[in-house]
Amino acid sequence: MQRFEYKVIPAPRRGEKARGVKTTEERFAYALTLLMNDLGAEGWEYVRADALPCEERVGLTGTKTTFQNVLVFRRAIGSAAGTSANPSRLVLQDPPPQMPRLGPADAPAPGNAPAVGPAKQDLAAE
Repeated sequence: MQRFEYKVIPAPRRGEKARGVKTTEERFAYALTLLMNDLGAEGWEYVRADALPCEERVGLTGTKTTFQNVLVFRRAIGSAAGTSANPSRLVLQDPPPQMPRLGPADAPAPGNAPAVGPAKQDLAAE
């Protein structure tokens, strides 16, 4: 079974200026091209674009829902590009094994424990 790590980034909101790129659509496509080529050079494969709902605060008590456009990329774990140690990456893998649950002790340990109860004044100190 091949495992992947995923990277989700916000989609560009504005285009990039460049020589010969004049219209808004061309600038936006150029910005996407630069972004995808940069991530592709790091081994990331484009998966899809999504528009996901996000609740935002409005005033003190109100909220409104907006939609955020994100781009989803993935790369295989264990490949030459995926061997870098990045602690912030999302790695899909099997869950860790369950640890045994600790329960109450069966019997109290033998020993000379102090008596439990309300504190008493030391009569010799008076």
